Amino acid sequence: MEPARNAPTLADLDALPAGIKGEIIEGVLYTMPWPRALHLHVASEITSDLSCSLDFDHQGLDSWWILFAPDIELPGTLEISPAVAGWRRARMPALSDEAAITVVPDWVCEILSPTTREHDLLVKKPYYARIGVAHHWIADLFERTLTAYRLDAGEWRTLGVYRHERDARIEPFTNVALDVGSWWE
Repeated sequence: MEPARNAPTLADLDALPAGIKGEIIEGVLYTMPWPRALHLHVASEITSDLSCSLDFDHQGLDSWWILFAPDIELPGTLEISPAVAGWRRARMPALSDEAAITVVPDWVCEILSPTTREHDLLVKKPYYARIGVAHHWIADLFERTLTAYRLDAGEWRTLGVYRHERDARIEPFTNVALDVGSWWE
């Protein structure tokens, strides 16, 4: 992962070569190869498990938007794209094709792989704390673990580490039984 040397713009993201993705976080352009198959598989499994379980009641208090690799534009950051992110529908009632997402997610999940590990842990994790993301999950492909965190007074508090659980209830989705073990298969 290489930070850019000049003040980056959205045009810099558009100009990236095929197979390279980028994020502009707090004025720095970070580039990395597009995720490989296992990374995409785990992100898809998490997205699917949560979307199927949380999308049943659009009017309910625990109704969420769960999005795979969303592009988010926040103050001080031109674009960030978590592997998976979620918003309570009470805070973001609708999705738009006309405008970028400008609401801080309530939950993000990053998938650690050899090409993203350093960026996700050293850049994005503290950034998510600074902007007030309430819950953060890290799925580690090498360790085959999911670590869940809650933001507490600006610091990440570890809630648990999951590996083979077939009925895990993990904040902020404690009403959903997740088969974490199946994500690594």
